[in-house]
Amino acid sequence: MHRSVHTGMQNCRMTVDPQDLLLLLAVARTGRYTSAAATLGVNHTTVARRVAALEKALGGRVLARTAGGWELTELGRRAASAAEGVESAMAVLESSGTETAALTGVVRMSATDGFSAFVAAPAVAALQRHNPLLQVELVTVTRRALQQRSGLDIEVVVGRPQVHRAEALLLAAYELGMYGSREYLAAHGTPADLVELATHRLVYFIDSMLMVDDLDAPRRLVPTMRDSLTSTNVFVHVEATRAGAGIGLLPCFVADRHPDLVRVLPDEIAERLSYWMVVRRESLDRPAVAAVIQAVRRRVAEMEPELLGRRDLRPTS
Repeated sequence: MHRSVHTGMQNCRMTVDPQDLLLLLAVARTGRYTSAAATLGVNHTTVARRVAALEKALGGRVLARTAGGWELTELGRRAASAAEGVESAMAVLESSGTETAALTGVVRMSATDGFSAFVAAPAVAALQRHNPLLQVELVTVTRRALQQRSGLDIEVVVGRPQVHRAEALLLAAYELGMYGSREYLAAHGTPADLVELATHRLVYFIDSMLMVDDLDAPRRLVPTMRDSLTSTNVFVHVEATRAGAGIGLLPCFVADRHPDLVRVLPDEIAERLSYWMVVRRESLDRPAVAAVIQAVRRRVAEMEPELLGRRDLRPTS
């Protein structure tokens, strides 16, 4: 049975199905009808039909199609805000009764592979210990900040982003260095300068698929290094370097966890980059999003020496 939900969008009460509000929230978070349908266990035609019913009840469009998927309209943002209230109320009712003060809802975040694994995941896990109803979806990707960020509450990107209708927050600086495995360096020699480094093969991102200009360091610093094994994933870079595929340009906070990796020419190559967080303005008002942001920033502060490649913190063999 449909209940009367007062959304505050008109001066009268409108008959709105709360399930349609929750469905709109799923579309807003994923940016696509098909993804929302998969999340809710229905088909995409049902999603389209229920969105149309919601728009009829509210008297206007709640979604607009963009290049990146479906974006909320102004009316849709207000409806989604009401939906978050419904979602929170349902979560409290479904809880044991001892978690009424806990954060609820779903926060979707994108970040690079290394940041996701060693910064975001531990930060979220610590937050969830006291907020078991909080769900976080972490999408790993290395790219520029999106101009249309359908379905994303938080993005973490490398380099200062140029964004509209969003807030960009500086998180932290981090350092990349050249690394080789002990076995590889024993067999091929440790380069004494950039000229010798150029004779080795590079383990790094696929140049033609690199979407972040700030990550072009090896092509700028050692342009004659030939590619060896390249990948879009930093953990492939690490494991390929450990396996002896060549010398890898790696984030220090990832590489320094492996005692079989040796940093080479640290004074010549110490590429300092920065992580930035991009947040939709409407997401900043959500307690769950604000809590995830705070948890990530706290984790970043704790990891500052590791992020900056402090050599005295490296494990010994």
